[in-house]
Amino acid sequence: MTTNKVAWFVFAFLAIGVGLYPLMYLFATEKIGLLFSKSDLLLANVIWNIGFYGHITFGGIALMTGWSQFSKKLRTKRLRLHRNLGKIYVAAVVVSGICAVYIGFYATGGWISSLGFVLLGLVWLYTTLKAYAAIRIKDLTLHQGMMIYSYAACFAAVTLRLWLPLLQLAFGEFLTAYRIVAWLCWVPNLIFAHLWVKRKGLIIG
Repeated sequence: MTTNKVAWFVFAFLAIGVGLYPLMYLFATEKIGLLFSKSDLLLANVIWNIGFYGHITFGGIALMTGWSQFSKKLRTKRLRLHRNLGKIYVAAVVVSGICAVYIGFYATGGWISSLGFVLLGLVWLYTTLKAYAAIRIKDLTLHQGMMIYSYAACFAAVTLRLWLPLLQLAFGEFLTAYRIVAWLCWVPNLIFAHLWVKRKGLIIG
């Protein structure tokens, strides 16, 4: 197996694996994971719960559909499927992104975490809607470039889960690690996306 195929397999495996992660919360009968860091008052808030479960559910759908959009084989041989998956991705991002911005204001770790996650949600929404608007006017270059940025923001769900345990080991406690990961999970992703867009010669305007 070539290096590119291995990288593609790991990319798809992580996207699908973390995309399925919300099922843990949806089927849990007691408090798990991040919910341990939330107050009972917040957990009893109906609107927050709608935002939280809306974010993780549709975010998972976005992760599981978005990775396939980078398959050149799918785009050339099954264009209709590519378009349908793209529409599902955009719809999922809109719901998850709006929910993400809302619950971001209640992020564990105070304003540092909140600012990081709210900005991530806004970037995700903007780049996705820009990509959709571009394909509507058949601007493929802008569409492809913005989709790279969009999925880089979406993939923060994966990189957060890779960075967080390492940061907890480094700092020995959760809050500091979480404040850092609120930024580390997506800023490097966007830097990588920028370099990728530049390398492919895609014009973002």
